[in-house]
Amino acid sequence: MPAYKAPLHDIRFLMNEVFDYPAHYKTLSNGELADADTVDMILEGAADFCENVLSPINQSGDEEGCHFDNGEVKTPKGFKEAYDQFVQGGWQGLSFPEEFGGQNLPQSLNLIKSEMMGTANWSFQMYPGLSVGCMNTILQFGTDEQKNLYMPNLVAGTWSGTMCLTEPQCGTDLGQVKTKAEPNADGTYSISGTKIFISAGEQDLTENIIHIVLARLPDAPAGTKGISLFIVPKFLVNEDSSLGERNPVTCGSIEHKMGIRASATAVLNFDNAVGYLIGEPNKGLHAMFTFMNTARIGTAIQGIAHAELSFQGALPYAKERMSMRALSGKKDPEKVADAIIHHADVRRMLLTQKAIAEGGRAMIYHAAQIADKMADALTLGDTAAFEAADDHLGFYTPILKGFLTELGLEAANHGMQVYGGHGYIKEWGMEQIARDARIATLYEGTTGVQALDLIGRKVLLTSKGKVIRDYTAEILKFCGQHARNKYMRRFAWDLTKLCAQWNTLTVRIMLAARKDRDIVSSASVDFLMFSGYVMMAYFWAQQAAVASAKLAAGEGQETPEFYKAKIKVADFYFERLLPRTQGHAEAMVNPSRTMTSLAAEHFSFDY
Repeated sequence: MPAYKAPLHDIRFLMNEVFDYPAHYKTLSNGELADADTVDMILEGAADFCENVLSPINQSGDEEGCHFDNGEVKTPKGFKEAYDQFVQGGWQGLSFPEEFGGQNLPQSLNLIKSEMMGTANWSFQMYPGLSVGCMNTILQFGTDEQKNLYMPNLVAGTWSGTMCLTEPQCGTDLGQVKTKAEPNADGTYSISGTKIFISAGEQDLTENIIHIVLARLPDAPAGTKGISLFIVPKFLVNEDSSLGERNPVTCGSIEHKMGIRASATAVLNFDNAVGYLIGEPNKGLHAMFTFMNTARIGTAIQGIAHAELSFQGALPYAKERMSMRALSGKKDPEKVADAIIHHADVRRMLLTQKAIAEGGRAMIYHAAQIADKMADALTLGDTAAFEAADDHLGFYTPILKGFLTELGLEAANHGMQVYGGHGYIKEWGMEQIARDARIATLYEGTTGVQALDLIGRKVLLTSKGKVIRDYTAEILKFCGQHARNKYMRRFAWDLTKLCAQWNTLTVRIMLAARKDRDIVSSASVDFLMFSGYVMMAYFWAQQAAVASAKLAAGEGQETPEFYKAKIKVADFYFERLLPRTQGHAEAMVNPSRTMTSLAAEHFSFDY
């Protein structure tokens, strides 16, 4: 299994030289806490924990998996000890208020920590990762009493949280939720129903689990307008925060999965469990989106995490494995063959992995700054600023989740391919990365769901294309600033053409949808992928601009070799990956009839 090494040079390059995090932190009300020494201590501490505690139990956790016995779940060997170290290090409370025991640091630092943890051991990251959304939901929509009762232990990490949406008959279509919430005389509710695919729904790591559950009140309106949100603890909590009796929430089973096998995915049965309303009645879906958006950004991180880990596994193998001679002549003449890294096609795969990992990281780190602003506005009670940041991040979310997880899976598959037949063998660990990566395109909304959210809700319905016009205006401003730069000119020109094309495609689909409603769906994934490639190109251009400027000035925090590598990978991305946009562009504007004209009964294998 590849031994994870935190890419601190790239992390610091993005934070300090591309996005100027120090200046960004000065604009936040809690930014003074994120001084250079504190940030550096967090990065080094997270790297040490991930490299030396989480990475060594990644493969063994996959091999052992979770154990289920009569409603109880036992995590693999080493996970409980690692989680105890996680709690002792105060890692869960990194970005949560001091009044609840947190460190009140910006949200972005928690996301960066999560990237390291997820790359080192995604199954482990799932356990504390789900708690973040639970805490954010309680912070934004809970009463003071609920915050004081639940937040301190959630922040400490001694309790964990989940989100319980999916039911056997519905996944994305939450309007079909059937779980019931009957009001009790004491103001609580009796929750009854079954939830499936609940990540970390049962485990032996924490003293209590706080479930955030979607359910219906009696006589609630049909569909999504009739869903409310409830806090349902595994153990009831007394007024002094001590644990009371066991709530009738039981784990019926855990799933046997393709990947992330060390993460327990539970079927939970609620049998008149005691629940507490959070937020307003029948407005639970609105509150749950706080949770879901958090989870979707976390899943987007999985895309770059698996690309990074697969690259770290494939690179040393490509340098050591000898096979055939390079077409341009012997590179290792003293050996029987050349290392496969000298073959152009192997370099294609390695460079694709590196471009995805580092380009995706830049996209996430920029989005993390928006998340910081959103969290800060919430803290300050600035509703207008919160909604502006939320809308901004809302545009990013489906692209980050859908595009990056698709490319992360591609990168993981490339890692296996570099190994050839050995990539299919468990002991090398490369196949585990591909298995773990596969779920990322599915949960928290499949790629198709993200694509419909982007083009249907965010682009066409909500903004009538304005969100694309605004974002491309930002890119064009960057292009104008670099149009006279000899090296950057080609990037600026490519991006300028793509921005014009992006707006044209948006208008064409908008007009076509007047007569062909299905084109919104038939074009959606191509539109998402086109958008992702252009967005990643913009962030690669920014990295190239900084790297070339540092080289020209003979300064910078990193070595000249680091900056030169950045420029070479940017060149590769623009020449080899960005042309994929044109296939997506051509496909998306074709009428939907090739997808819709075949009658359903003719989708058959047995005529």
